[in-house]
Formats: sequence, C-alpha cells, structure tokens
Amino acid sequence: MEADFSGYATKAGLKCSDGRTIMPDAFKHQDKMQVPLVWQHGHNDPENVLGHAILEARPDGVYAYGFFNGTEKAKSSRELLEHKDINMMSIWANDLIERAGRVLHGAIREVSLVLSGANPGAIIENVTIRHANDDETVLEDEAIIKTGLEIELGHSSTNDDTEDTEDKTEEKTEDKEKKTEEKTDEDDKELELQHAEDDEKTVKDVYDSMSDEQKQVLHYLVGVASDNGDSVKQDNLDDKTDDDKTDETDSKGNEMKHNVFETGGETAAKAEVTLSHDDMTAIFADAAKPGNTLKEAVESYALSHGIEDIDLLFPDHKNLSNTPELWGRRVEWVSTLLAGVRKSPFSRIKTMSADLTVAEARAKGYIKGSLKKEEFFRVSKRVTQPTTIYKKQKLDRDDMVDITDFDVVAWLKAEMRLMLDEELARAILVGDGRAVDDEDKINEDSIRPIASDHEVYTTTINVNIDDASSSISEALDAMVLNRKELRGSGLPTLFTTETYIAKFLLLKDGMQRKMYKSLDEVASDMRVASIVPVEILEEYTDIVAILVNLNDYVVGATAGGQVSMFDDFDIDYNQYKYLIETRCSGALTKLKSAMVVRKVAGTAVLVAPAAPAFDGDGITITNQTGVVYRNAATDAVMNNAGSPYAVADGETVGVKAEPASGYYFASSENDEWEFTGEA
Repeated sequence: MEADFSGYATKAGLKCSDGRTIMPDAFKHQDKMQVPLVWQHGHNDPENVLGHAILEARPDGVYAYGFFNGTEKAKSSRELLEHKDINMMSIWANDLIERAGRVLHGAIREVSLVLSGANPGAIIENVTIRHANDDETVLEDEAIIKTGLEIELGHSSTNDDTEDTEDKTEEKTEDKEKKTEEKTDEDDKELELQHAEDDEKTVKDVYDSMSDEQKQVLHYLVGVASDNGDSVKQDNLDDKTDDDKTDETDSKGNEMKHNVFETGGETAAKAEVTLSHDDMTAIFADAAKPGNTLKEAVESYALSHGIEDIDLLFPDHKNLSNTPELWGRRVEWVSTLLAGVRKSPFSRIKTMSADLTVAEARAKGYIKGSLKKEEFFRVSKRVTQPTTIYKKQKLDRDDMVDITDFDVVAWLKAEMRLMLDEELARAILVGDGRAVDDEDKINEDSIRPIASDHEVYTTTINVNIDDASSSISEALDAMVLNRKELRGSGLPTLFTTETYIAKFLLLKDGMQRKMYKSLDEVASDMRVASIVPVEILEEYTDIVAILVNLNDYVVGATAGGQVSMFDDFDIDYNQYKYLIETRCSGALTKLKSAMVVRKVAGTAVLVAPAAPAFDGDGITITNQTGVVYRNAATDAVMNNAGSPYAVADGETVGVKAEPASGYYFASSENDEWEFTGEA
C-alpha cells in the first residue's frame, strides 16, 4: 500500500529549537518500525490518533511514511496537507541518552503532524492525495533550510526517484567519510612533522595553524571519541596549568565538552588515577567489615590515593518530576461534568412549570345546553440566586525564595483551580456533603444538587440489591423499567462508582458467561450516552447511579462572577496570599430531567401505596401496612379513622404517602395526590 505522505520526521546534525542535536545513529535501530501517527502529540485522547507511520533510518535522519486511518480527524488532516496548511512533522521520543546536548540514542514512540516542527530539518515531502475518482495527485514542496550547514535537499514524486535519492545520499555519505579519514591521516602526519621540526611549538600553535576544515574534522573526532565513552588523553598538553581549567555546564546541567585550544592559557594534563583489580578487591574487603559501607570504603581509598570529586560516584537524590505529585481523588469526571452543563450569562436562574397531568387539565366533551367547565392546572416557578465559592492560600515569602526546584506559585495556582472545579462539580452532582449548619457549606438553594433536587426535576428510584436473593442486575432492570419517568433532552449520562461499574461488567448469564464485554455494551443496554466513574460517590453508600443530560442543568454567572484569581502581599507578615473564586448559580431547568437510583437496606420490604378515594366532597384513607399518609400542607397524619376528610368547594387538599420504617417505595412517583372540591 502506498503511503499517503512521506518526509523527514527528524534530521540528524541539525540543532532543534529546544537546544538538542540529534546524532546520525540515534534512532537507527528503529528502521522499518511502525509507530502511531498523532495530531500535535495529543496522547490523552484516542481520537487524536490519525493512523500510523513506518520509520526508515537514513544516514541523514529518520524518514517517515504516513498512512491515514478512516477517522474524521484523519480526513481533516489529509485536507490540511492537500491545501498546504501544514507541512511539518515532529517526533516524540523517550529513553534518550544525551550528552552535552547531543542525543545519541532514543526510542521514537510516535510521529505527529504539527503546526511548527522543533527540528529545523523536519519538513513533509511527497504528499499523495487520493480523490474520489481514484486518481492520485503527488504534491511536491520545496524546503529552504538555513542552519549554517551545507544540506542538499531532493524532492521526489515516485518511489523510484526516492530510491535513487537514497542511493545518492548513501554514496555521498560514504565518499565524505572516506575523505574525512584520509584528511585525518594527513592531519596526524602534519602534526607529527610540526612537532619534529619545532619542539617548542605548543598544541595551541599547531591548532591555530590548521585550516577551518581541519579544525572541523578535529572537533568531530574529539566529539565522537567522547560520545563513545573513550577518554581523550591529553598527554601532550604540557603548556596549560590547572588554574586555567574551568568547569562549565549547559542550561540543562549537562557537562559541556571544551575545546582546549580556544583558551589563551597553557594546559597541563592531570595524572590519571585508575582502579586496578587488586584495588577493587581491597575496597570490597574493606566494605565487608562490620559497620562499614561501600561508600565509606571507596571514600577511604580516595583519601589515601588523592582522588577528588568522589561524590560523583554517589550523587545526590534527584526528583523524577519538576513538581510535587498531588495525592487526591480522581477528578477526570469533573471536566466531563463542567464541560457538559449549559452556561448562562445571567446569574439568576428562573424556571416556570405547569402540571398538565392532573385530571382537571384534560380536554372535555361537550353536551348541548350544558355548562362548559374551565380547564384547571397549576403554574409554579422557581428562582435560583447565585452564591460565592472560593479557595484561599498563602505562602511565606521566605519559603518562596528558598524553593528553587520548581515554580511553586504556578503549581499552587494550578492546585487551587483544580480543587475549585472539583468542589463546584461536586456541589452540582450531589452537594458538598457538609452539614447544614457548617459555615463553609455551599448553599443548596443556589447550587441545586441533581441527586437531591425536587421530585419535579429528579425522579428517585429505590432498589434492594443487598438481600440474599438480589444482585446488581435489579438496579439495571429498575433503570430500564423506569426510563419512562426520565424526560430530559436526548441521551443522558450515567454517573456511578468504579465499584458498581465492576459489578456491571462481572454480571453473568445462566451459563456463567459474562453478559458484557465492555462498558460500552452496558451503556448501550441502559440507553445512555456514556458511563462516567465518580470517586466521590463512594462516600454516598445509598447512591447507585445518577442519570442526567447535563445540557438540562444551567450554570449562570455574570461577567464579574466568572472564575477569577487574586493575589496580594501582606507586608506585616511577609506573606503572599492568593484567592480564587467564582459567583454563580446552578439548577436543573427541565422537568423530570434527572433520575437517581438509591439503594435501601437489605431488610427493607417493598410496598406500593394505594391512592385515597375521593367523591368530590371528602377524602377517604384506607389503612395500608407499611404506608403512612399525611396532609401535604400540614404534615398531619391521615388514616381511615379520620375519614372522610372534608374538602370545601374550590378548595384543594394534597395527600402524600411515605414508607413506614422497614419499608420502601419503588420510586418517588405516584406517592402524592391533590383533590379539589367540586361546586
């Protein structure tokens, strides 16, 4: 199969914008290897995988042949290439072995299409576009690379041309290496002759007498010898003193290799100190003595033999990351929830509803000569006011000055935003969990929790899955059977815990075969868009799942109430103080748009409440085991002994049923009634 495009993923010998230089054989071992093709190194989303790339190790770099898959992003990327909107590739690699800013070895993990490549030699060539009529168009680009090195670029439109270019490149490389070896031999002979003719010449004098080309060859040979781990001996550098030597490191802390000829002073080689087999035997014997350690034994040997910098054998501990690792709850669900809710530029949310399910709201038949009755239904409204949610931190300036390993302020601000988002998402889903009288509690009349919202908006389904004869399948069945009560927009999202997700996936049929191969199959059966694990739900032992289309939940904030960060300096206490806050409101705005599945005690008994009887003038209650009837307005108990309860003409009386201790209702539906007296 012919590649969709090809080009250099990276070039050897060219300095990248991050300061690294990739050596010719750094990725030679990955020739013919297949790696993922990704958009902009987006590793956190599988949709960013555009296809795969086949690597080809060449003398002057790594060439890549790209093959797109059939995803929408891959098709979009193909269009970008066709219109020349992008023309660069970049690589992501790890297991790097780096010395003095030169990458000697590594492993390419993926090749990415990028808007701007880090390596100045990374440019896409030979873009092949396939049209609907099966015709193919090869797009050729030219690259002008200004790197200070002489580079020959060749473009090809066919596979044969590519092979010719590769052969020519290999021949040129071999000729160059051969000439370099011959030139090196000539330079060595010239140096020997110069020393023989004039013993008083210093190495610096010899170096200064070289041509620029000879100096480049010498620099290359010294670098290769150093990269291969060989020690470059400077026995002839008798004319430089120890005082003239300096230790320098680059911006990354790597030791920099020096050109010993570029300083004006004289150089004297230190006497090399090596460890023989007998020395090592003596060190190990000393370390084996009671109370001794290997470090102490080596240090003892070093002191007695004049070895300096022994600490290089036992370096200080190094952090694996630049910032402290945060230990906390998994918060992947937070971004899902906050991205899914609907945002409003108004902080006060008002909703109005009319109940058309009562019998009085129905249309009626007409008999000639009779009175036409008015339709009756009740309109209700709900207003949600905003509240402020904040997080505050402080840092002593002394600590800020002393912490040099990482940017503690940036890290602290990121932590504050993370925790603010989690708290807001938690308040939206289930509430913040604090007691009502806690001064830090988020007002639930301002951020209305989905799980405990009024039954007009959230339907509660109760299941008993803890008795001996029950299983988690009853919860799944209850969600399917009561789906008629969910009237939200489109498909809902199901929020639950990892514990229940595991139970869903472990369900087995009568033949002890797993019912679901993946979580997607569970979601399909439940008719939900996705199933999202929420770690904080582990704290709510009675909640099995929450189903809601987040588009039906509105978060409102005015222009001044958006998330804002403030900082100040307290000169009296020498402290920096930081505050992040938002002022917003949140509520469900669509009736019956959410469903919460709750677990009852394993000993609880299911009972279905019967509706009271009404004859137009009075309400009659029939006593029922496990059911308590109350007046909805006064909360007074209503029973058969007090029946019938009179209802005046035009008066409306509400009756609600609640389960007695040890009993439960299947759902919050059909447990409340209203009766209006007839004239």
